[in-house]
Amino acid sequence: MVESCGKFSYIAYPGCNCVCGMLGQRVAGVLSLRVQQLDVKVETKTSDNVFADLMVSVQYQVHRESAYDAFYKLTSSKQQISAHIFDVVRATVPKMLLDDVFLQKEEIAGNIKTELTKAMTAYGFNILHALVTDVEPALKVKEAMNDINAARRQRVAAVEKAEAAKVNVVKAAEAESEAKFLQGQGIARQREAIVNGLKNSVGDFTTAVPNVSSKEVLELLLITQYFDTLKEIGANNKSSTVFMSHNPGALSDITTQLRSGFMEASAAARMTPA
Repeated sequence: MVESCGKFSYIAYPGCNCVCGMLGQRVAGVLSLRVQQLDVKVETKTSDNVFADLMVSVQYQVHRESAYDAFYKLTSSKQQISAHIFDVVRATVPKMLLDDVFLQKEEIAGNIKTELTKAMTAYGFNILHALVTDVEPALKVKEAMNDINAARRQRVAAVEKAEAAKVNVVKAAEAESEAKFLQGQGIARQREAIVNGLKNSVGDFTTAVPNVSSKEVLELLLITQYFDTLKEIGANNKSSTVFMSHNPGALSDITTQLRSGFMEASAAARMTPA
């Protein structure tokens, strides 16, 4: 901007220009026509009473044909733009929750650009872009938000862990039930085979010795198996201690108990499906 005797004379655009001081001419100032950026940090409060700092970046440019207005109508264009940014941000953000401020940064930036365009066009400024580049709540608020997020994730993890434990317990119970069912079938079939074997043995013995009754033969076989069982228990070094009545008078009771056991096993075998 070139003035002559303190009055605006002409605009010296880039190139070769001559300013004659003897004629009272002087350079009043320099105005850039490049795209410029102004970064403004605004402290404001949200509707949930959280203080936060917003970093706003405004990119603007002076119209070539409006250079006179941009230079002479404003004392400081940066202060003017900053004032409008503060006004828009502090009128918009207090109506939002902190989470909404993060989600609606573009809306805030759009409001800033609209208001700046209305205010600065008369001074020869073209507002190109307005950006909200950062939202910085107070340190304690950030830590609280992180704690809430961590607690939420831990709760989800605990639920998933409990569900996994539940599945393991259910599957283990199902496996145990199936194993016991198969074990019961095996025991029933084993007892059925024992009963059939005893039946065949009694039949063969009575055929070979006709004067002996089937009851006596069965008692003899049961007593024989009883002593075989005692022998196996005594021969196995890993057997547990067994306390039981063992005297000549108790053998008849043992025989009765064994006979009852085999009869019950035979009945169970007939009731169990193959």
